This record gives sequence, structure tokens and C-alpha cells, in this order.
Amino acid sequence: MGFTTSTMRVRADFRQNRLLQILLGWYLVFWIVMAISPLDRHDWILENILVVAAVGLMFGTYRIFPLSDLSYILITVFMSLHTIGAHWTYSEVPLGYWLKDAFGFSRNHFDRIVHFSFGFLLAYPIREVFLRVASVRGFWAYYLPFDVTLAFSAAYEIMEWLIAAMVAPGTGDAWLGTQGDIWDAQKDMTMAATGAFISMTVTAILRKWLRPAQEEVTP
Repeated sequence: MGFTTSTMRVRADFRQNRLLQILLGWYLVFWIVMAISPLDRHDWILENILVVAAVGLMFGTYRIFPLSDLSYILITVFMSLHTIGAHWTYSEVPLGYWLKDAFGFSRNHFDRIVHFSFGFLLAYPIREVFLRVASVRGFWAYYLPFDVTLAFSAAYEIMEWLIAAMVAPGTGDAWLGTQGDIWDAQKDMTMAATGAFISMTVTAILRKWLRPAQEEVTP
């Protein structure tokens, strides 16, 4: 089985897909390691609610709607970054402190990196869904993934607020990770939108240069 992208026909064949097996094995091992002694167990539990939901959705729909190899790679990279943030809490990740010291930042920006990665890495899988379900083409095949990514980012910020205020008010600071920035939610959404815009721009450029003579898309 060759490496697949969003415009290729994808078959649900986990037993023959060595790449997908490696990605799943990597993430399971990494998640287990990061589940050991997290900095804030309550925050870790909250951060992993969506992880469990996302993994469950991908498992539940794999046989009827498998994604391409490239999409699964991008999803795995994003979820690995999120797992790091869940272990340390986003405002305490060591990499963010290293960047703060190295570049003179005023705060730990690891959360900004992950929000950017949300748009940059997940806009492509969202585009794949639009290509295969709605058969979108042209401008809309790039705009709609950008639009939906930004909508998901806004929905996540609203969910963060609701959980912090209603479900776990004592975990609010670690969960929200605002670090005293009153515009944190808006900046997070801006980073996600920027990542999605760059992702779709790069995808459009590569599609123009590498477009095959005839595309084959799963209906």
C-alpha cells in the first residue's frame, strides 16, 4: 500500500498499513509515559477528555471513513504536542521557558505554539473531509477548512471557559493558561487561524505544482 494523501482513494486496511500501526504505537506509548506523574492531575484529566473523544471517533469511523496517511501523521503530531501540554500544563512546559529565556519573551508561549499547530496541522485533515464528503473544489476546498478550523478554535475557547467556571473552578488557572493575558483567547484563535491559513496556502501551492494528470478521490 503506497503513501496516501487527501486526493487519493483510501482503503480501511489497518493490518496492512505499517505506517498507521507505527503512529498508533508511538502515540499509545508516548501518552502512557506522559500520563505518569503529570504536574497537575486534575488539569491532565480535563485536557484528555477531548483526546479520548477524538481517538474514539477515529476508531469508530475508521472502517467506513479512513483518512489518508498524511492526515494521520498530522493528527498524531498535534496530539503529541497536546499530550506534552497536558503533562506539564501549558503554562509550565519547559520548552516554553527555554524559548522565553532565549528570545526574551514575556511569558511561556508553548500554548501559542500548540494553537498555531492546531490550525497548521489539522486544517489538512479537515480539508480531506470536505473533499470526500462534500466534493468541494477550487477556492472552497481551501477556504472551508480555514473557516471550520477557526470555528473549532472559537468553540474550544468557549468550552475552556465553561469548564473552568462550572466544572472545575479550582483548576481554572492551569486549564486556561492565560498567564495574566486578558486577550489570551483572542490571541489563541489568531494563532490557529494563522496556522490554518499557512497550511491551506502551502497546500494550494503544492497542489498547483504537483497536481497529477487525473485525481482520484473517494466518493
